[in-house]
Amino acid sequence: MKIIYCGDIVGRAGREAVLNNLEKLRETYKPDVIAVNVENAAHGFGVTPGICRDFLDKGVDVLVTGNHVWQQRELIPFLNENKRIIRPLNYPENLPGRGVAEIELPNGRKLLAVQLLGRLFMEAVDCPAQAMEKLLKNYTLGKNVAAILVDMHAEATSEKLAMGYFLDGRVSVVAGTHTHVPTADARILPKGTAYITDVGMCGDYESVLGFEVEEPVNRLNRRYTGGRLVPAKGPGTLFGIFVETDDASGLAKTIEQIRI
Repeated sequence: MKIIYCGDIVGRAGREAVLNNLEKLRETYKPDVIAVNVENAAHGFGVTPGICRDFLDKGVDVLVTGNHVWQQRELIPFLNENKRIIRPLNYPENLPGRGVAEIELPNGRKLLAVQLLGRLFMEAVDCPAQAMEKLLKNYTLGKNVAAILVDMHAEATSEKLAMGYFLDGRVSVVAGTHTHVPTADARILPKGTAYITDVGMCGDYESVLGFEVEEPVNRLNRRYTGGRLVPAKGPGTLFGIFVETDDASGLAKTIEQIRI
């Protein structure tokens, strides 16, 4: 299976960087599945149902969120209505939405997309490792699911790395998001799982993590939050990964970083 995953979209610059390049991605990589992290797509914080429909209507297969999933209140009912958008699996089970999405391809193969939220320097959530253990009792890579993509949305690189090794050989891909800075460690782990610590954001890189420079610099120089973060409006860059998996085992054969 050929999988493309685009990192955190920040504001309009990020949305346009992905939407305007979807056809190029399809022509170049011939993917079976395209997944996109829309965590910061609405003015830098969360995502709206309208923005989600823009991506789904353009053929994106699954949308991934993160810790800002509750930021745009109108999204909450949409999380229950649409099975192709996911929020972190290790939030309490009684919350709206779901932490996994099953994407069935025309040839009958199935991709399982999962999101986990880290706990180091993040809000209090359930244990991501235990949440995955529970989930993997129902899914076996290469048997009832052809590929498993796991988004590890976390602050700490050490936590992302630990999750990669914890899931090595049991999932196809562990892709880190949230820190918005692409890392140079895309590789196949010893047991066959494709891994990267951070996919990188889709947005204007002449910025601080996708936001206009002025307010982050002001916050660096004072001990209080005085202004509001505004997404940068310059040309956007798309960062993502392309992973090809083995049809028999579901494990990764290659991982490649994408930059447009």
